Amino acid sequence: MKYLIASDLHGSLETCRALLEAFQREQADRLLFLGDLLYHGPRNDLPEAYAPKGVIPLLNEMRDRILCVRGNCDTEVDQMVLEFPIMADYAILSLGESCVFVTHGHKFNENNLPPLRQGDVLLHGHTHVPTWHVKDGIHIFNPGSVTIPKNGSARGYMTLENGEFLWKTLAGELIQRVIL
Repeated sequence: MKYLIASDLHGSLETCRALLEAFQREQADRLLFLGDLLYHGPRNDLPEAYAPKGVIPLLNEMRDRILCVRGNCDTEVDQMVLEFPIMADYAILSLGESCVFVTHGHKFNENNLPPLRQGDVLLHGHTHVPTWHVKDGIHIFNPGSVTIPKNGSARGYMTLENGEFLWKTLAGELIQRVIL
Protein backbone atom coordinates (compact mmCIF):
# COMPACT_ATOMS: atom_id res chain seq x y z
CA MET A 1 0.00 0.00 0.00
CA LYS A 2 1.36 3.39 -0.98
CA TYR A 3 0.05 6.51 0.75
CA LEU A 4 0.44 10.06 -0.46
CA ILE A 5 0.29 12.24 2.67
CA ALA A 6 -0.67 15.91 2.52
CA SER A 7 -1.75 18.59 4.95
CA ASP A 8 -3.18 22.08 5.04
CA LEU A 9 -4.78 22.40 1.59
CA HIS A 10 -6.84 25.36 2.85
CA GLY A 11 -9.25 25.53 -0.10
CA SER A 12 -6.75 26.26 -2.89
CA LEU A 13 -8.12 24.94 -6.18
CA GLU A 14 -4.79 25.32 -7.97
CA THR A 15 -2.96 23.38 -5.25
CA CYS A 16 -5.66 20.72 -5.13
CA ARG A 17 -5.24 20.10 -8.86
CA ALA A 18 -1.44 19.91 -8.49
CA LEU A 19 -1.81 17.51 -5.54
CA LEU A 20 -4.13 15.22 -7.50
CA GLU A 21 -1.60 15.25 -10.35
CA ALA A 22 1.09 14.23 -7.84
CA PHE A 23 -1.21 11.46 -6.59
CA GLN A 24 -1.45 10.08 -10.13
CA ARG A 25 2.28 10.55 -10.78
CA GLU A 26 3.15 8.72 -7.55
CA GLN A 27 0.70 5.92 -8.38
CA ALA A 28 -0.47 6.03 -4.77
CA ASP A 29 -3.27 3.83 -3.48
CA ARG A 30 -4.61 6.24 -0.84
CA LEU A 31 -4.51 9.97 -0.20
CA LEU A 32 -4.03 10.59 3.52
CA PHE A 33 -5.02 14.14 4.51
CA LEU A 34 -3.83 15.57 7.82
CA GLY A 35 -6.62 18.14 7.97
CA ASP A 36 -7.48 21.72 7.03
CA LEU A 37 -9.02 20.96 3.66
CA LEU A 38 -11.37 23.82 2.75
CA TYR A 39 -11.06 26.86 5.03
CA HIS A 40 -7.92 29.00 5.34
CA GLY A 41 -8.43 30.05 8.95
CA PRO A 42 -8.21 33.50 10.52
CA ARG A 43 -4.41 33.37 11.03
CA ASN A 44 -3.52 32.69 7.40
CA ASP A 45 -3.69 35.03 4.45
CA LEU A 46 -6.16 34.10 1.74
CA PRO A 47 -4.48 31.30 -0.22
CA GLU A 48 -3.69 31.66 -3.90
CA ALA A 49 -6.62 30.37 -6.00
CA TYR A 50 -8.83 30.11 -2.90
CA ALA A 51 -11.94 28.36 -4.21
CA PRO A 52 -13.28 25.75 -1.77
CA LYS A 53 -16.41 25.23 -3.89
CA GLY A 54 -14.11 24.07 -6.70
CA VAL A 55 -12.07 21.84 -4.38
CA ILE A 56 -15.13 19.99 -3.06
CA PRO A 57 -16.05 18.10 -6.28
CA LEU A 58 -12.41 17.22 -6.98
CA LEU A 59 -12.04 15.61 -3.57
CA ASN A 60 -15.47 13.98 -3.65
CA GLU A 61 -14.57 12.26 -6.93
CA MET A 62 -11.80 10.48 -4.98
CA ARG A 63 -13.87 9.76 -1.86
CA ASP A 64 -13.11 6.02 -1.94
CA ARG A 65 -9.34 6.66 -1.87
CA ILE A 66 -9.17 9.46 0.74
CA LEU A 67 -8.47 8.97 4.44
CA CYS A 68 -8.61 12.12 6.54
CA VAL A 69 -8.27 13.44 10.07
CA ARG A 70 -9.81 16.70 11.26
CA GLY A 71 -7.79 19.87 11.29
CA ASN A 72 -8.45 22.90 13.47
CA CYS A 73 -10.07 24.67 10.48
CA ASP A 74 -12.34 21.73 9.55
CA THR A 75 -15.95 21.93 10.74
CA GLU A 76 -19.23 20.06 10.58
CA VAL A 77 -20.25 22.34 7.71
CA ASP A 78 -17.25 21.03 5.75
CA GLN A 79 -18.31 17.47 6.55
CA MET A 80 -21.76 18.22 5.13
CA VAL A 81 -20.30 18.90 1.66
CA LEU A 82 -17.53 16.29 1.64
CA GLU A 83 -18.50 12.68 0.90
CA PHE A 84 -15.77 11.05 3.01
CA PRO A 85 -15.18 11.23 6.78
CA ILE A 86 -13.11 14.19 8.00
CA MET A 87 -14.09 14.57 11.65
CA ALA A 88 -11.84 11.98 13.36
CA ASP A 89 -9.23 13.60 15.60
CA TYR A 90 -6.73 10.83 14.89
CA ALA A 91 -6.17 7.53 13.12
CA ILE A 92 -3.73 4.69 13.73
CA LEU A 93 -1.84 2.93 10.92
CA SER A 94 0.07 -0.28 11.48
CA LEU A 95 3.68 -0.24 10.32
CA GLY A 96 5.05 -3.67 11.20
CA GLU A 97 5.98 -3.62 14.88
CA SER A 98 5.38 0.13 15.07
CA CYS A 99 2.30 2.26 14.74
CA VAL A 100 1.76 5.58 13.04
CA PHE A 101 -0.39 8.00 15.04
CA VAL A 102 -2.00 10.28 12.44
CA THR A 103 -3.42 13.61 13.58
CA HIS A 104 -3.54 17.25 12.53
CA GLY A 105 -1.14 18.52 15.19
CA HIS A 106 -3.10 21.23 16.99
CA LYS A 107 -3.74 18.88 19.94
CA PHE A 108 -1.08 16.18 19.72
CA ASN A 109 2.38 17.27 18.57
CA GLU A 110 6.01 17.05 19.69
CA ASN A 111 5.22 19.20 22.74
CA ASN A 112 2.18 17.08 23.66
CA LEU A 113 2.92 13.52 22.58
CA PRO A 114 0.16 10.92 22.49
CA PRO A 115 0.87 7.65 24.31
CA LEU A 116 3.38 6.05 21.94
CA ARG A 117 6.28 3.61 22.31
CA GLN A 118 9.84 3.94 21.09
CA GLY A 119 9.96 3.36 17.34
CA ASP A 120 6.40 4.61 16.77
CA VAL A 121 5.61 7.58 14.52
CA LEU A 122 3.68 10.77 15.23
CA LEU A 123 2.53 12.06 11.83
CA HIS A 124 0.96 15.51 11.87
CA GLY A 125 0.51 18.76 9.94
CA HIS A 126 -0.75 22.10 11.31
CA THR A 127 2.56 24.00 11.54
CA HIS A 128 3.02 24.28 7.75
CA VAL A 129 6.70 23.43 8.33
CA PRO A 130 8.17 20.06 7.31
CA THR A 131 9.65 18.07 10.20
CA TRP A 132 11.55 14.82 10.46
CA HIS A 133 13.31 14.06 13.71
CA VAL A 134 13.23 11.74 16.72
CA LYS A 135 12.19 12.77 20.23
CA ASP A 136 12.28 10.32 23.14
CA GLY A 137 12.53 7.45 20.63
CA ILE A 138 9.42 8.61 18.73
CA HIS A 139 9.71 9.63 15.07
CA ILE A 140 7.98 12.96 14.46
CA PHE A 141 7.08 13.67 10.85
CA ASN A 142 5.24 16.59 9.27
CA PRO A 143 4.89 17.04 5.49
CA GLY A 144 4.45 20.80 5.81
CA SER A 145 1.69 22.50 3.83
CA VAL A 146 0.83 21.96 0.18
CA THR A 147 -0.69 25.45 -0.03
CA ILE A 148 0.78 27.84 2.56
CA PRO A 149 4.30 26.68 3.46
CA LYS A 150 6.04 28.56 6.24
CA ASN A 151 9.64 29.24 7.36
CA GLY A 152 10.89 29.21 3.76
CA SER A 153 9.82 25.61 3.16
CA ALA A 154 8.53 24.35 -0.18
CA ARG A 155 4.99 23.27 -0.93
CA GLY A 156 5.29 19.59 -0.27
CA TYR A 157 3.87 16.21 0.54
CA MET A 158 5.08 12.82 1.73
CA THR A 159 4.71 9.27 0.56
CA LEU A 160 4.76 6.18 2.73
CA GLU A 161 5.42 2.76 1.27
CA ASN A 162 7.01 -0.32 2.88
CA GLY A 163 8.24 1.66 5.91
CA GLU A 164 9.90 4.32 3.77
CA PHE A 165 8.83 7.95 4.12
CA LEU A 166 9.75 10.32 1.28
CA TRP A 167 9.29 14.10 1.42
CA LYS A 168 8.85 15.75 -1.95
CA THR A 169 8.06 19.16 -3.32
CA LEU A 170 4.68 19.48 -4.99
CA ALA A 171 6.58 19.20 -8.30
CA GLY A 172 7.94 15.82 -7.19
CA GLU A 173 11.54 16.69 -6.25
CA LEU A 174 12.89 14.57 -3.39
CA ILE A 175 13.63 16.55 -0.21
CA GLN A 176 14.26 13.82 2.38
CA ARG A 177 14.09 10.02 2.80
CA VAL A 178 13.59 8.20 6.11
CA ILE A 179 13.44 4.41 6.31
CA LEU A 180 12.07 2.84 9.49
